[in-house]
Amino acid sequence: MTFWVELLVSILLLIGGFFVLVGSVGLSRLPDFYTRLHAPTKATTLGMGGILIASMILMTYEQGYLSLHELLIALFLFITAPVTAHMLAKTALHQENRVLKRTRSQHLIKTAREQQAPSAADRHE
Repeated sequence: MTFWVELLVSILLLIGGFFVLVGSVGLSRLPDFYTRLHAPTKATTLGMGGILIASMILMTYEQGYLSLHELLIALFLFITAPVTAHMLAKTALHQENRVLKRTRSQHLIKTAREQQAPSAADRHE
């Protein structure tokens, strides 16, 4: 393996590992559910992207053809992480989890909690 491929893969692994570490620390240290949800959604997803790109480069170099498995994993991760985070945040909002007092737009929280999903009768009209 050439020096430049090893250097590129090593840099991507270090950057990816750093972001995964930051996301994991944020998950355990941040004060409330909503801020804890933000850490793994953003930082860990970016870190896993770096690790998967490093793996794709290494496998492509060693096998001699483009390895798309890692690209598909990263695509799936980038699509599902925000959707999952949104669903978790909406559920926590309706379960009335506590919010930090310094959270901006406190008035919107009450409005969002009062909103109800459309009933079956509303959907058929």
